[in-house]
Amino acid sequence: MIRAQIDEILDGLPEEELENVYWSIKFIQENYLFKKNLLDKGVMIEDLFEEAEEIKDLWDSAFAKNVNEEMRESIHYDQFKWHIFSYEKQDCFKGSAARKAFDAVFKDELYVMYQNSPYIMQYSKADKVIAADFDSQQDIYIFDKHFTWTYVHTHEETCGPYFYSLN
Repeated sequence: MIRAQIDEILDGLPEEELENVYWSIKFIQENYLFKKNLLDKGVMIEDLFEEAEEIKDLWDSAFAKNVNEEMRESIHYDQFKWHIFSYEKQDCFKGSAARKAFDAVFKDELYVMYQNSPYIMQYSKADKVIAADFDSQQDIYIFDKHFTWTYVHTHEETCGPYFYSLN
C-alpha cells in the first residue's frame, strides 16, 4: 500500500527533484541499516531525554577537564567537542589505534551522543559492538557509563577516530 503511494508521489515529481529524493532515501536506508546491525547484535537502545544535559556535562567534566574556557574558545570546542583531540589538547589514540582500543575495551553498557542532538542514547548488551559499526555515523561520541573512556567518530576523514581513556 505505502509503496504505491510513494510511486505516485515519485511519478508526480520532475526529474530534477528525484536526486533530492534519492539522497533522502539513501540517508533513511543508512540509518535503518545502522540500527538494524546493532539490534542484530542484541544491543538494546533506549533514548534518554531528561538525563541528557547532565550526561553531556559529565562527559565534559570527565574528558575535557584539563581544557579551560579560553582554550575551549580557541579550538571551537562548542562547535565540536572532539576538537580537544584534533587540536591535541588531550592525549589520545588516533585512527587505527583508536579503533583497536575501542574494540578491545569492555562495553556492556554505553552512552551514545551526537554533537548536536538534544538527547543521549543508552546501549545495553553492547559487548559485541565494534568501531566499524559506527563508520557511517558522524560526530558521534560513545563512552562507558562510568566515564572512564570515550570513542569519537567525526565527520572529517582526516580527523579521528579518537579513543581516550582515563586509565
